[in-house]
Amino acid sequence: MLETIIDIYAQTIERHGSRQAQSAKINGQWKTWTWTQVDKSVRALSSALLDLGVQPGDRVAILSENRPEWVWADLAILAIGAVNVPIYPTLTPQQIAYMLNDCQAKVAFASTPAQLAKLKLASAEVPSLEVLIHFDDIQSEGSRALDELLLLGEEHLASHENELKIRRDAIRPETLCSIIYTSGTTGNPKGVMLSHGNFASNAVSVTELVGIKTDDSCLSFLPLSHVLERVAYYVFLYCGGKISYAESIDTVAQNLTEVSPTFIVSVPRLFEKIRARVIDTMADAGGIKKGLFDWGLRVGGEYHGLKAQGQEPGPMLSLEYKLADKLVFSKVRARTGGRLQFCVSGGAPLSKEVGYFFQIVGLAILEGYGLTESSPVIACNRPNANKIGTVGQPITNVEVKIAEDGEILARGPNIMLGYFNNPDATREAIDADGWLRTGDIGKFDADGFLAITDRKKEILVMSNGKNVAPAPIENSLITSPFIAQAVMIGDNRNYVTALIAPNFDSLARWTKENGIQGNPSDWIASPQVKELFRKEIDKATVNFARFEQIKEFVLLREEFSQDRDELTPTLKYKRRVILANYSKEIESLYGTPVKA
Repeated sequence: MLETIIDIYAQTIERHGSRQAQSAKINGQWKTWTWTQVDKSVRALSSALLDLGVQPGDRVAILSENRPEWVWADLAILAIGAVNVPIYPTLTPQQIAYMLNDCQAKVAFASTPAQLAKLKLASAEVPSLEVLIHFDDIQSEGSRALDELLLLGEEHLASHENELKIRRDAIRPETLCSIIYTSGTTGNPKGVMLSHGNFASNAVSVTELVGIKTDDSCLSFLPLSHVLERVAYYVFLYCGGKISYAESIDTVAQNLTEVSPTFIVSVPRLFEKIRARVIDTMADAGGIKKGLFDWGLRVGGEYHGLKAQGQEPGPMLSLEYKLADKLVFSKVRARTGGRLQFCVSGGAPLSKEVGYFFQIVGLAILEGYGLTESSPVIACNRPNANKIGTVGQPITNVEVKIAEDGEILARGPNIMLGYFNNPDATREAIDADGWLRTGDIGKFDADGFLAITDRKKEILVMSNGKNVAPAPIENSLITSPFIAQAVMIGDNRNYVTALIAPNFDSLARWTKENGIQGNPSDWIASPQVKELFRKEIDKATVNFARFEQIKEFVLLREEFSQDRDELTPTLKYKRRVILANYSKEIESLYGTPVKA
């Protein structure tokens, strides 16, 4: 039985050593590594970490974008019984220092000169940090080069073989594998302690339920610092498949066509942007192309609508759908490389409209659900059991129940060991019977599929006693081609309002068609534009209760941003920060005088 990440790794090297494991674009060309080549680097780096004095249980941080070296460092750290502490490359030196101090990191890897510079600034405040290591081929005082350590480790490997074996053999399912810091949407991040058994159980279950095979391949672009991408990497480690690393989030579209993956993992925002881009492209094309696209969507909607009800589409509709697939949808799929079998979405709720759109074009999105604290998957849809609007059924060996107040509780081999150095928070999160309080509100349908209705802490409690769940309304709003982001306001207020970030590409086309001059700041001040958004908001919220409908709104000049700390690295809203950043705009929505 494979109970640790090192067990999984050893099996893959034995069974799939000659198969391609990784690829990355270097100087404009894709370079590939086999599992045997990966293992050579991992063994050498493990040996070098022994030379650096890293002991079992020591914390070793990785501050890096997704790239092959991230995986080499991770496996080398784990192989000697140490603990990987991944850090998002988007974080500031102050945020990095907080995490390194909290976990008392001894060694830290950094990828590029820019990341190394941040790490050096942070390290001045971290007395426990003894060694800095950089991936890129640069000269830097005060840090060691990865290539240098690989050579050193290989040179000393023979003398370390016995110690390396002792370390590997000592790793148990309960051995601490990683400390992953939560995104801190409501305060300082907490260090989630995940064991080898947590990750291994999740990777094995997901691989078998979703049906990932050895000849599958993945394009990796969701940060490896995020637990969802981390377990996706362990899934491919388990099955011996290939992972290609996107150059950046901005090159994902290009990289998809270059590597033609069969599988991707992302957060909903990417899928929302893809849908919006396709719809905008068709709107720009106009004429026959747009008419053909609209016809295809209508036919696909009818076809899959019948399938969802357990009915077989008739011969004529089936023929129309095949024609639409050939003429329309195959062109959309070609832009993803042409081999994509399905996508996995997690980290935040996926709107039904986005899910249906991808289903129609033949790119099924399997939405799942979990937390960092559950390493992460609790439930997921499967290729043969995919119900849009739900997060699927609980995975193997994981129990899920709904508490009296609607909160989702989970128990199983994937539940964290606890929060690092924070027993009070651990007791708050996990009860005496081992149930994790997820903080999410949900319900099961008659077929056992779980639907998430909102975050418990994000429910808006209005002054009239009404409770409003913002996520479903926000998800409905962003299905408008003119709305990129939406944040609901209404806690302790007598009506709900919203901050709306327009989709300026769509708005630019509309303003041109309607003779409205100027720049984005001029547009959002235009009465015609405000009327457009009023109609779009009303249309998107027509099926919600009257008290949930948006009375007033503000159009923002730009989207919410990570640079202003308004979004987590996985693009979830930091509501506390957004409320502070837009306090004047919010008060104006409730008739409160605003000081200049």
